[in-house]
Amino acid sequence: MAVTGSAEAKVRELGLDLSAAPAPTANYVRAVTAGRLVYLAGHGPRGGGTVRVQGKLGRDMDVDEGYETARSVGVQLLSSLKAEVGDLDRVERVVKLLCMVNCTPDFGEHPQVANGCSDLLVEVFGESGRHARSAVGMAGLPNGIPVEIEAIFLLRE
Repeated sequence: MAVTGSAEAKVRELGLDLSAAPAPTANYVRAVTAGRLVYLAGHGPRGGGTVRVQGKLGRDMDVDEGYETARSVGVQLLSSLKAEVGDLDRVERVVKLLCMVNCTPDFGEHPQVANGCSDLLVEVFGESGRHARSAVGMAGLPNGIPVEIEAIFLLRE
C-alpha cells in the first residue's frame, strides 16, 4: 500500500488530530530519542488525561471494537512522535510495535486487534510503515484499558 505524498499530508488527508500529545500518567517520559531511533512509551486509549475506553477483549469488547481502540492508540502514538520529532516526514520507517491486549484467557485474536494500529501506520507511512510486531494477551492493563501499544521509529539521516 503506497502512500501518495508525505506522511504529514496523509495525516491531514485522514483528518487526524495530532495537536495534543498525551501526558505521561506516572514517572516516565512519553518518548526518548537515541541516535536515529525514537522509542515511544506504552500508550493507551486516552484523551485529555482521562481514560476513554475500558474493558477486556473477549468479555466486554469484540475484535472490531479492539481494532478501533488500537487504531485510536495509533493516533496517540503519532501525536507523541510528532511532539518529539516535529515533523513526521523525518521518519524513515516504523521499526517495531509491541501491542498488549487486555483479554480473557481464551481470547486468541490479538493480531487482529493490533492490526488497528498497524493498518494506520501503513496508511500514514506507506511501505515504510510496515514493521516487526508482537501482539500479546495480558490479564490486565493500567486503569482497565483494553490495549496498550509501544513503538520504535527510525529517523532519516
